[in-house]
Amino acid sequence: MAATPLPESVSIREVGPRDGLQNEQPIPTEGKVRLLDALSGTGVRRIEAVSFVHPKAIPQMADADEVWRRARRAPGVRYSALVPNLRGARRALDAGFTEIEVVVSASDTHNRRNVNRGTAESLDDIAELISVLHAAGAHVEVIVATSFGCPYGGDVDPRRVADIVDRVVADGADRVAFGDTTGMATPRRVRELVTAVRDRQAAVPVLLHFHDTRGTALANLLAALELGVTEFDASVGGLGGCPYAPGASGNVATEEVVHMLHDMGVETGINLDALLVAAELAEELVGRQLPSGVLRAGPRTRLTPTG
Repeated sequence: MAATPLPESVSIREVGPRDGLQNEQPIPTEGKVRLLDALSGTGVRRIEAVSFVHPKAIPQMADADEVWRRARRAPGVRYSALVPNLRGARRALDAGFTEIEVVVSASDTHNRRNVNRGTAESLDDIAELISVLHAAGAHVEVIVATSFGCPYGGDVDPRRVADIVDRVVADGADRVAFGDTTGMATPRRVRELVTAVRDRQAAVPVLLHFHDTRGTALANLLAALELGVTEFDASVGGLGGCPYAPGASGNVATEEVVHMLHDMGVETGINLDALLVAAELAEELVGRQLPSGVLRAGPRTRLTPTG
């Protein structure tokens, strides 16, 4: 049987500075700026830089305004910010962001743990946010967390996720993303979800966000590639997790994604050597060994001397 043709290139959004660091012990502002600047120099075209959340909720992001003020903005890189509510949205707009993300959980239980309200209530809030952000000239991406399963409630029906997509698209969302918040996705579940959404909303741009909690992230990414998906999140070194999802270990490591895709002839625009330098910096900043296999072993082209 002939293999499914893969896309010539994909777009990777680096989420280490925000999603990666939010589950770590807080690091100094200077370190966050260093990491953001290092990633800006790797050739990555999109970076999730900060989130504008209440410091009591996510103390790791308490200095978001200062980090963004001090960071160097690389030409050609699109920077985005995550916001939880209208107040956060206004902070992001005041900081100059024009690409803004908001999150809702497909799981009602997880949504209540995350923002203390049900999914339906959050969708009403997001409709208002979209209106405010569009009026200010910003683009809005709605991230559907726990799209592949909930740590409290188990499996999530792809039709429920598709219903949420229908709602946010009707409310004006520019893009949607699907988060595998606790690494419950498998290639089968990826195919089922993407198919369910595309059957109703074939035109809406989609992005997939995988965690490697159970070792399936790269397999899931390949399954999505074979469906024609070309936008993915990844986190330098495999940093990250979810503060409101027990056992949600790190995101898929950016360098592992880049290493695999380049060997398969799929271009990312990212310089792997520069990315590994950034991953080493991330490991230094958090003070622990990160889970990235490519960071440990190096790329396949790194040979062991024989003499």
